[in-house]
Amino acid sequence: MSARRHPTRSRTPLVALAAAALLAGCGGAERDAGDGHGGGSTLRATWRDANGDGVLRRGPGEPLRARTELAPAAPATATLTRFAQVTDAHVRDAESPARVAFLDRLGGSLASTFRPQETLTTQVLSAAVDALDRIPLDAVVETGDLIDDDQSNELSAALGALHGGRVTPDSGAPGYRGPQLASDPDPFYYRPDVDPPRHPTLLASAMAPFRSAGLRAPWFPLLGNHDVLVQGVLAPNAATRAAAVGDRALWEAPHGVAVPPNGDVGAPDLAVLPPSTAAALLARANVPVAPDRGRRELAPEETGARLLASARHGARDGAWLQYGFDLGASARGIVLDLVNRAGGSRGVVGAAQLAFLRRQLAAAGKRWVVVFTHQQLISARGGQAALALLDRDPRVVAAINGDTHRNLIRPRDTAAGGYWLISTSSLVDYPQQARAFALRATRGGGVELDTWMVDHDDGTRGLARISRELAYLDAQGGRPDGFAGSASDRNVRLFKMRR
Repeated sequence: MSARRHPTRSRTPLVALAAAALLAGCGGAERDAGDGHGGGSTLRATWRDANGDGVLRRGPGEPLRARTELAPAAPATATLTRFAQVTDAHVRDAESPARVAFLDRLGGSLASTFRPQETLTTQVLSAAVDALDRIPLDAVVETGDLIDDDQSNELSAALGALHGGRVTPDSGAPGYRGPQLASDPDPFYYRPDVDPPRHPTLLASAMAPFRSAGLRAPWFPLLGNHDVLVQGVLAPNAATRAAAVGDRALWEAPHGVAVPPNGDVGAPDLAVLPPSTAAALLARANVPVAPDRGRRELAPEETGARLLASARHGARDGAWLQYGFDLGASARGIVLDLVNRAGGSRGVVGAAQLAFLRRQLAAAGKRWVVVFTHQQLISARGGQAALALLDRDPRVVAAINGDTHRNLIRPRDTAAGGYWLISTSSLVDYPQQARAFALRATRGGGVELDTWMVDHDDGTRGLARISRELAYLDAQGGRPDGFAGSASDRNVRLFKMRR
């Protein structure tokens, strides 16, 4: 593919219009629009492309819509708990020599190996933290893929954004060294210094250290496949470990190495590349870069231990990072670990998960229950057995997941009263939002789960807002793929009654 993947390139007329607007200088002016003090709640206001010109402007919010597929609407009598979900931040070392960003041009399952906004992932996570800190919350649940490529320095930056303190996005030698440099001749990468929309100081600003306020509410971590697997699918091996801390990078597809055109090779779970192909690619690395031992790849046990030590909440269940926790006095959260340590992006439910889930449901007593996973239970291998346990429990309100990068809310009607299956969009792709929840008791003994999207605040020198703009214009990103979902997948009131 000869076209550069910058945000103005698209298969649709929408971004062609955006290109004209941005080339005319319209994009920069809009970055200062809005109410000036943020807050993030999309109930009040949100970012919209109302004119269809590819430029996001602050516009009206979205009210809560009642969804009554499982129970009729009923008046709320008390708020039981408020909590939020942050998912799929994909904090990325955009300079890492272990990356295979050039495969992005093949599209399909490989389209996430490069993003125009990839240098800004830590700033977006910190900005999401700022927005959530303005909401009174009992808990924030981080539902996995906090980092992108299982690297120690990625985890250090992500944890700095979550628990607060100094965050250092740069790696290797000082300053950005990667395929987005203006000097890189590859016509596919977006180069912010020279390609529209131009941001001449973006790369230097993205690498600069900054301070994050950290979450005020207690936060509870999950593991995602990208947190413990290379590119989210490969268990670290000698080739990937050496590449991560090495001094040679590969920015262009090398001659003589065959890459399957759709990337879906080997077992269906290996949605990017088999180990042999990845090793062959990394062996052709030819761009000198400064090595960095901080880029070392992590074992799952270390990733889990560092998450738990930083969050100060959560626990292990044998080899799995799964646990229960209180959501106020009347609700219980259950974190279930579905990541296949052997490799593959698909979730796995085995005997350990089922036994743990049975214990946690019994321990919840008469409290309402919310289950959190990274991958969807409905598509996980063995997930139907876990859903069968939830189907029989009248106290289950919702099963909430990340991973899909898409907002989607579906009812699951059962003889016990049913519950809601809730998928939430990512912080890395458009619309770059977190999700907030309020669980309320309703007249007649039921509950209402209010949920609404939260825009990140622009607390890091404008970089988070630039990231949202680039994510919106990304021709292979969340806008053309419909990751924002429909109105009924975002700001809604979800009703449930016990039967």
